[in-house]
Order: sequence, then C-alpha cells, then structure tokens
Amino acid sequence: MADYGRELEFGASVAPLADPPDFVSQVAVAADRSGLALVGIQDHPYQRRFLDTWTLISTLVPVTERVRFFPDVASLPLRPPAMLAKAAASLDVLSGGRVEVGLGAGAFWEAIEAMGGPRRSPGEAVRSVEEAIKVMRLVWSEQRFVRFDGEVYTLKGLKPGPHPAHEIGIWVGAGGPRMLSLIGRLADGWVPSMGWATPDKLPGMHGRIDEGAARAGRDPGEIQRVYNLSGTIGSEGDGLLEGPASKWVEQLSRFALELGMDTFIYWPAEDHVRQIELFAGEVVPAVREAVAAERG
Repeated sequence: MADYGRELEFGASVAPLADPPDFVSQVAVAADRSGLALVGIQDHPYQRRFLDTWTLISTLVPVTERVRFFPDVASLPLRPPAMLAKAAASLDVLSGGRVEVGLGAGAFWEAIEAMGGPRRSPGEAVRSVEEAIKVMRLVWSEQRFVRFDGEVYTLKGLKPGPHPAHEIGIWVGAGGPRMLSLIGRLADGWVPSMGWATPDKLPGMHGRIDEGAARAGRDPGEIQRVYNLSGTIGSEGDGLLEGPASKWVEQLSRFALELGMDTFIYWPAEDHVRQIELFAGEVVPAVREAVAAERG
C-alpha cells in the first residue's frame, strides 16, 4: 500500500482542437464552473489539427475564474526552457497564479524534426529535462543575473523577470527508469497517463521516484502524483474506467489509497462537457469522502 497522504486534486484534460474553435473554451469553462482545480492541455504543435497550447491557455484564462492550467506535457525539444519559463511566469502573473508546467522530454521525433527541433537519444533526453528544470528555476528566481553552463542549455547573464505570482510546479511526464529517478531528485511532480502507466506498473514506478528522492534527501511525499485518466461515466463497460460513477469512485479511491496517486485529470472519450460535469458532481465528492474516511 502506498498512500503518500497528499491532499487530492481533480481536473480535466482537453485536446487543443482548432475546429470547432470554441471547443476547448467550452470544456475549460465547464471544468471551472464545476469546481475542478486543473485543466491539462496536451502539447503537440506539429499536429495540424491542434492549436498552439500556450497561445490557447492565454485565451482560456480570461474566460475562467479559478481553475489552473498546465501543458500536459510541454514538448521540450520545441520549447527552449528559458522561453518556456518566461511564458509560464507571464501567464502566471496575468492569471493571478493559475499556471503549472507539465514537462516532457519529447516524443514523435520525426514530427519534431519536421518542425525544426532536435532528435535526442534517450540519454540526451534525460539530460535535457534535468538541465531544463534547473534553467527554469533560475529564470523564476529573484537573482539579478543568472548563468548556466550545461551540455544542452546555457544562460549567459540573463536578468530574470517577471517573477511568477506563485511557486509554479514542474511536473514531468515520463516513465523510464532514469527519468523516474530524475523526477525523484528534482521535479515537483510526476504526470503519467493510465494508457502507458497502467495501475499494475505504478508501484514499481513510484519506487524509482522514491529512491531518487531519498538519494537527494527529499521526502517522497513532497512530489505530486498526477494521473491522466480516460474513460466514460455511464453504462457498464469492459474498461477499468467504463461504467457508473460508483465504479469510478471505487477505482479512484484505490488509486489514491493503494497506488499512490493524488491528482486525477479526466479526459472524456465523448460528450466532454457533460462528462466533466458528471465527474465533478458525482465522482469527485465521493472519492474525497471515501479517501478521508479511510485515512481516518
């Protein structure tokens, strides 16, 4: 059993579809009005049907009030970390502290190369994420000048600013052993998807994160564990998250109490606005209640 005892958070995921242009805003507004804490938006700028994630988030901030936004996850090879940090800090200031950063080492390398980005080996990808986290934190620091001399990234006397409105979390989306160890050492959170980080794999993955944290002298409980989920709330189905709200409550409570996850981002398979309202209204309160009761 692995329950890190962290406060639970819930959110929605939405694809940044360009057509229809109001699709994402409808979902984000529904999440905000329903009381969800987060909206995650995938970042695949080479996908011709997708809007740019950072541009999109900047249009969603004014039409929502409380919900926080994060790229789920930002494609690092196409977003230099100093500029990514500047963009995140800018949106955080403009939104009053409603931005977090999901960070990914890159995937779909042919598409990244087609857009002018670099193709990185697994080792280079790990180094790039490690250096990017350090660079971003320097850009968000209160120092007058910052320098960084890495293998992948450099800063040469940059003057940081503006400072973010709140302490932005860096949540890394990755599943390899070296990346999990890196998350334990350096990141604020881990953001896997259930499609590849299936529940049976979670204990071993947490173990690598926790070992990395221990080696760095960190408490593993400091690290937020954000789970991207997909499914449908409704009639019974074969999938783990296909069925009535009661089935969802049972599974998410298990994910929190036995499998170490504390934040759940729901990506509906269909009828997005209605599904998010059902998630927020029927699943979230019952999961909170069940977990609180078990924790005593």
